[in-house]
Amino acid sequence: MTVMVPAVVIALTVLAGALGGLTRLGGLGRARTSGGPSDFLVASRSVTPAWNASAIAGEYISAAAFLGSAGLVLAYGVDMLWMPIGAAAGYVVLLALVTGPLRRSGAYTLSDFAEWRLGGVAVRRGVSVCVCFIGWFYLLPQFQGAGVTLRAVAGVPLWAGWALVVVVVLGVVLSGGMRSITIVQAVQFWLKLVAVAVPAVVFMTVWNHSGVPSDPTRPGGLGFQHATTVEAGFDTAFVVAEDTRVRVEGVLDRERYDGDEVVMAAGPHEMAEGTSIRFPAGARVPHADHLPDLDGEAWGVPFGGRDHPLFATYSALAAILLGTMGLPHIVVRFYTNTGGAAARRTAALVPVLLALFYVFPSLFGALGRLYTPELLMTGETDATLLMLPARLVPGTPGLLLAALLAAGAFAAFTSTSCGIVVAIAGTLSQCVLRGGVASFRWGAVLALAVPLTIVSPVGSIGAASLVSLAFTISAASLCPLLVLGIWWRRLSAAGAVAGLAVGGGLSVAAGLWRILGGPHDGWGGALLAQPTIVIVPVAFAVMVGVSLVTDPPAGAGRAMARLHLPEEIGVR
Repeated sequence: MTVMVPAVVIALTVLAGALGGLTRLGGLGRARTSGGPSDFLVASRSVTPAWNASAIAGEYISAAAFLGSAGLVLAYGVDMLWMPIGAAAGYVVLLALVTGPLRRSGAYTLSDFAEWRLGGVAVRRGVSVCVCFIGWFYLLPQFQGAGVTLRAVAGVPLWAGWALVVVVVLGVVLSGGMRSITIVQAVQFWLKLVAVAVPAVVFMTVWNHSGVPSDPTRPGGLGFQHATTVEAGFDTAFVVAEDTRVRVEGVLDRERYDGDEVVMAAGPHEMAEGTSIRFPAGARVPHADHLPDLDGEAWGVPFGGRDHPLFATYSALAAILLGTMGLPHIVVRFYTNTGGAAARRTAALVPVLLALFYVFPSLFGALGRLYTPELLMTGETDATLLMLPARLVPGTPGLLLAALLAAGAFAAFTSTSCGIVVAIAGTLSQCVLRGGVASFRWGAVLALAVPLTIVSPVGSIGAASLVSLAFTISAASLCPLLVLGIWWRRLSAAGAVAGLAVGGGLSVAAGLWRILGGPHDGWGGALLAQPTIVIVPVAFAVMVGVSLVTDPPAGAGRAMARLHLPEEIGVR
């Protein structure tokens, strides 16, 4: 049952993509009359605000939002509730500063916009590189979410989930590009909303009858309510707060045990993939070495969960707030609107839809702290939402709820992955390859191939943490380019290239270091995890400084007039 429902969702996703490839979304009943690049890249600029807002919300609610948000609240406490606020605020900034002017530019991609506004091949290539890195970092948590979900519902290896993403996304994207994914993403937003709302109502109904203490902030650290077996999905390092007698099956601290009873001393330990450890009721829950060991007060108070928590929280907020306006798979959707006014209406609807969804992650995170505390030990906090039904509602009702949540999770990573692949494929086809539908399809294949090469070392890094790396790159590179390119006439091509190189280069380096180099402590770890608040001012300063000592592009005044005057005037 749990496997069947996601399988149906996948089949319907591919079918909807095929049907979307045969229709225009400005009027779903009209037959497709064009199959050229305009259809594949921007759906012939015919998508209405309501469809587009649902599609944007559908691709924005990725694996990080659907699975990772509850995991963040479980692991780091209530200060993670700032993240949904930043997500909604990011669209307000996008609406105020970017959507209308960007749509009036008439460009297909961000690279097209940069070349049209500033001229020169170098700035176009710089934007293309940033778009690809943002998309690739954003695809990592989608692969990870697919692996976690499929392993939770079917017990298969992680790589099976990665392969599933590739097959489904290619099936949808290659059938019709932007037209195909718009109908898929719009429908899947409402599926995801139902998939979290129904379990939330059920969980709240049965919570007070479960016999579990209702205070997730109780002092003394979390304890197992019942005798619990924890199995490692991969090699795991964790920290034990006090001496604990357990039963081990597998490899613990490089020694093999066959169901033996062992006393784990307080301090760090390691268990190999496949090892299971059974804890007695009342034992304190260990925590993964990259997660904080929060007592009740620290979990329940904002800014209480990490090294340098105030810096980390504000920097993460800055990444989401500023990074939203430069996410290529989000921004490209506004090119599909019929005009600047429609683009603004679309952007105004999106925060309303996101607010409906983000009511629920805080509830699931708090319930996870009560019912699935062992995830703090394995570090697989993204599985919180998928494990709650079996803990709260045993039997067939729990299986049905788990199937519904798994369906929502599959919808999350497929809809977001489709949007990212279209954005990267459009950039590659227009800027690197020869253009046209064939180049777009090859670009889609390349878009999926690159993140597959680095997804394996990701390990237990949460989906939301991985997405924050993509937001950081966007905030440090494309955000300064868009803000200055739209609102400052003096921006030069040289200034833009320099800012993209500095901001994008530093943020990509920080992301790769974090993924490949493992967790870090102190200020170094805080800066690597959330460097936005430091890198973004540097990127803005470099763009402004270099522009002031170089010449602005010819025709800058006419370009600014086209960006800011109504379309009816017809500035060319």
